[in-house]
Amino acid sequence: MKLPQHGSNPQYLYKEMGMEKPDQIIDLSANINPLGPPECIKENWINFFQKVNDYPDPYTLSLKTVISEKNQVSMDSILIGNGGAELISLVGRLLSGKNVLIIEPGFSEYEKACQANDCQIYYHYLKEPHWELHINEIKERLKKIDAVFLCNPSNPTGVFYRYDIIVQLLEECKKANTLLIVDEAFYDFVEGYTSIAALIYDYKNLVILRSMTKMFAIPGLRLGYVIAHQSIVEKIAIYQPHWSVNALAMAAGELCLQDESFVYNTIQYIKKERTKLFAFFEKEGFTFSPSKVNFYLLKEPQKDNTEVLFTFLLKHGIVPRHTFNFPGLDGKWLRFAIKSAKENNQLMEVLKEWRQLP
Repeated sequence: MKLPQHGSNPQYLYKEMGMEKPDQIIDLSANINPLGPPECIKENWINFFQKVNDYPDPYTLSLKTVISEKNQVSMDSILIGNGGAELISLVGRLLSGKNVLIIEPGFSEYEKACQANDCQIYYHYLKEPHWELHINEIKERLKKIDAVFLCNPSNPTGVFYRYDIIVQLLEECKKANTLLIVDEAFYDFVEGYTSIAALIYDYKNLVILRSMTKMFAIPGLRLGYVIAHQSIVEKIAIYQPHWSVNALAMAAGELCLQDESFVYNTIQYIKKERTKLFAFFEKEGFTFSPSKVNFYLLKEPQKDNTEVLFTFLLKHGIVPRHTFNFPGLDGKWLRFAIKSAKENNQLMEVLKEWRQLP
């Protein structure tokens, strides 16, 4: 059985599981903002569409300007990409043949990109259920390591590592002449987040990856960006094809980044729903990750794997994300996105039914 490597598109999951897909399902496998795209996208879509009859700006200057102002970094330190997946692929090209350390559990695309570029891959496994980042343990592993991948907030755990922890790790990587690649695809879901963008001027070994598709619910447009020292951005950009980012995505991105109230409202909504869900899980005896974002891990503490629970949920139209391809998790947990209040309540109802089984 070869399960899908990512969330979303649940029809492929049901097919691989040999199960008939229910007429009504709730897809909790994709970590997209449940509020949907900002209203500004819908209101301006006709205006965006007028851009399709011309080539997009190959330098993405207008969007770079917005990102530069919001993050207080120079435009030369920014590279816009066709979603986080392309940016990870480009970084993989940069690291071709190098020794890479991936802090696990983390996004599976790091490993895939490094394998495609003949990197020697090493792994550092964080211990559940808190997945704390102990810098001294990683420090000992940096000899002969050219680059470290860290997902923060972590996908799939939702655990967030504070600014001071990142600085400590950066310092150790700097001493070892090692790149630190911090994937911040979900940073904008973190309440009280402190930006690390300005650190690129003190640490030329820092590469920040960000996605705009998760917070603003535009995965179909594909949009993300890199923030790093100009010298690193120039090296990565060499591998990027012309017109990688389409004009519609660029126009949408500009508006999204200026809609600060949308981000604030999302954070408050997710916090409220997460608090409700975690209180339920604790009451019912489930184990869950200490997530700070819009997704979390869940498992049945009495079982070594989640296959039976996974199948039960699918039969009841609840689609979680399996974790068989997350090194260090190996299928022992399920990942769930936080969705609408109605959908979250339905998940809890199904889990109550699970609890009542003999």
